[in-house]
Amino acid sequence: MLMAELARVSGWRSRDVLRAAAIVVGLIVTLWFLWVVRSVVCLAFLGVLFGLALGAGADRLESWRVPRGAAVPLIVLLLLGTLGGVAALTAPRITSQLQEVRQQVPQAIEAVQQWIERRQAGALELLQPERAAPAERAKAQQPAPLREGLGQQAAKVGRGFLAIFSSTLAVLASLILILAISIYVGINPGVYHAGLMHLFPHRARPRAGEVLSAMATTLRRWLVSQLIAMVVIGVVTTLALMLIGVQAAVALGVIAGILEFIPYVGPILSCVPALAMALLDGPEKALWVAAAYTAIQQAENHILIPLVMKEGVDIPPVLTILAQATFALLLGFLGLLVAVPIVGALLVAVKLLYVEDVVGDEVTVPGQSAA
Repeated sequence: MLMAELARVSGWRSRDVLRAAAIVVGLIVTLWFLWVVRSVVCLAFLGVLFGLALGAGADRLESWRVPRGAAVPLIVLLLLGTLGGVAALTAPRITSQLQEVRQQVPQAIEAVQQWIERRQAGALELLQPERAAPAERAKAQQPAPLREGLGQQAAKVGRGFLAIFSSTLAVLASLILILAISIYVGINPGVYHAGLMHLFPHRARPRAGEVLSAMATTLRRWLVSQLIAMVVIGVVTTLALMLIGVQAAVALGVIAGILEFIPYVGPILSCVPALAMALLDGPEKALWVAAAYTAIQQAENHILIPLVMKEGVDIPPVLTILAQATFALLLGFLGLLVAVPIVGALLVAVKLLYVEDVVGDEVTVPGQSAA
């Protein structure tokens, strides 16, 4: 009798089961919807990211008695004007050099293949002279594996990269979406902060506000540091390639600056076309290019980043690479763009809500002093 009473008291009622089922179904539908609109979510996140940076600039202008509603559009116009002026001055040269890179890279791949084949033939002749001639004839009858393999991989990468930029209208729409979101967030971030606060119970709102503010500060500092690093790396890489005498140095520097937005993966990707162009003049120049890129990255990691991003995003390299691989697998190229800032923001929440509040350890995050 007692056991039946306990089972009746502790058991779930019908409305509890229905409520739990509704929550599960709602969660599944929400995740499915986010997956369907994942590209829009990534673009919206980039818009918020740039909006936080615009908001920081608007705060500075507002302290000089410039209305916030005019400060953000003014910053955007100045940025677009600067980019437009630089593009107008350098676009013809960069365009021609990019075309040169596109034409010369296949020749560099063929040169690498021929160099490897010569080394293989020499090694085979030294080790097994009696089998060298038949092996050479068999190899001559086979298709060039390196060139074809690299060509196929390059084609796959090109299709994946161009899938995002295949339509001029889609690119324009994406840029307009990012720009519009960033302007609205920069002009009045308080509206969106207050809206998020309504999602939390009243007793949890003070702590939630602290966490959200720390996350916003982290994202803003990361973006500003990345933009500075992009400009510096682009200029330094261009000058280094010019000194070495690599063809299309300006275009390769622009590529290095743009890909600097993607930590770890971007610098590696930017080094590939530079090495290919250097191989056209010989392996010695390619070694100089590899040494230059290595030195630039070491200087960035040990000098530039500590200077421009004090108390900024501190993500372990292994976690960064794993996050980039996961986001790239799930979201493609856009995933690479948003992987590091998303993980950085999540780490702030984990530090404050779990490490500090649950475990009890002291942590320090941007925008908040040590507990």
